[in-house]
Amino acid sequence: MLDRLPSFFRSSDHIWRAALLAGCDWLEHGFGTRRTVWDAAGRLASAKQVHSSRCLYAATAGRIGEADALITDQPGLLLAVRTADCLPILVADPEHRAVAAIHAGWRGLLAGILKEVLGRMAQRFGSHPEALLIAIGPAIGGCCYEVGPEVAMQFRELFPERKDLEGRTHLDLTEAARRQLLDTGVRQERVAAAGLCTRCLAEEFYSWRRDGPRTGRMLSVIGIRG
Repeated sequence: MLDRLPSFFRSSDHIWRAALLAGCDWLEHGFGTRRTVWDAAGRLASAKQVHSSRCLYAATAGRIGEADALITDQPGLLLAVRTADCLPILVADPEHRAVAAIHAGWRGLLAGILKEVLGRMAQRFGSHPEALLIAIGPAIGGCCYEVGPEVAMQFRELFPERKDLEGRTHLDLTEAARRQLLDTGVRQERVAAAGLCTRCLAEEFYSWRRDGPRTGRMLSVIGIRG
């Protein structure tokens, strides 16, 4: 499974990269694994993640507040999010050389974090959704993400074809995010998903669902080359 993903590839430093973003020579990005050691001292900007729709602009490195998404147009800075089943989503605007890093669980998706980030990018940088490149990294898959009706029913508008949301069922958060992105005007061919389940691939990824709250976190980053 790990060697048959043409849209994503893993480098020798245990970092997964999206071919969609790797084609931008002005961009740095990567989705970490449990073996990744990042060489980014003094360059990382992050936030205290609280499962919200809040998005902050990062002008400097360090922890800049409570939020689940960061945006920047500052060269040399790396935006970082930490995940262990939730979606790490990296966004690049080639027209305006701006980027975003998003942490999205089911609460963040329902709160509208993707729409919020794209709106903030449009407001601050002039970004157009149809010009964005977006990569959705390793996360818990629909194969493993079982939820009760109290969660599943809240996804009825995103999955109108499903008739099984009134009981315990499985949700595909990556597909939910993809549908939300397309609804905002992002082009289908400009969204890439890793399709790697963090719960299934125990030797590759941390997973809260598999290992509990004491599990580690993967770091995913994106930035503009300095």
